Amino acid sequence: MPGTCTPPVMNIQAGNANTQVAARLIEDGLVRVSGVAGPAGLLALARSIATIEPHRDSDDSGVTTIADVGGRVRAGFAGLSDRSLSPHTDRSGVARPPALLLMSCGRSATHGGDCVVVDGKTVYDELAEHHPQAAAALRAPRSAYFGGAGGHLGSVFTSVGIRMTIRLRLDDLVQFSPAAGRWLPVLREVIDRHARTFRLDPGQGYVLDNHRWLHGREAFTGRRVMYRVTGNPLPHLGIAPGFIPSRGETIPCTT
Repeated sequence: MPGTCTPPVMNIQAGNANTQVAARLIEDGLVRVSGVAGPAGLLALARSIATIEPHRDSDDSGVTTIADVGGRVRAGFAGLSDRSLSPHTDRSGVARPPALLLMSCGRSATHGGDCVVVDGKTVYDELAEHHPQAAAALRAPRSAYFGGAGGHLGSVFTSVGIRMTIRLRLDDLVQFSPAAGRWLPVLREVIDRHARTFRLDPGQGYVLDNHRWLHGREAFTGRRVMYRVTGNPLPHLGIAPGFIPSRGETIPCTT
């Protein structure tokens, strides 16, 4: 079961918010924020640290409004429902997923809807130490196919130099090789053990490294509304997506 998570919250209305957010992303890959004035405020923050990358469901500015739209839930559209979302990375089915994900709350749920986050570095480090065969299978090239037609064939963990990235979804839009698939129960167990939750009130949100952190949510009732922006960090901020494994294990980048 996820544990509660109470990392410090940074008010983006303070001066130099972009450099402070960047510093936290460099250090931890995740920062909670407050003072986000609706979708325009989230977009302004995103533009101060990233080049916006539109999402399939975003408007022309790059902002996606996430709410329960009702009706039958199609594969890949569970985010637009009131269901729980297992921890995942955004845009796993494209060759180069955006490195940054920004989320903010427009309206809280009546019940439930807490955010769920998992540090991929912690997951990988535990696998490498206690389940090295699992770590090897999940980083093997061409061991996982993400998305539908025109998706991406790669792996859950991929090395880029000394850094590692994570790419994951655990729904109907992913297929694993037999060697990787046999370790899914272990992967799920480790993810569940390291999952942390927190609630967002209107004007609060978070920014995370989409190549390091998994994110999801609990099921909810009520008219919960969230806003999302994705993008890639501005080069001068020095944000290097992904993480450096504690055991220093890397392999050539092959996707």
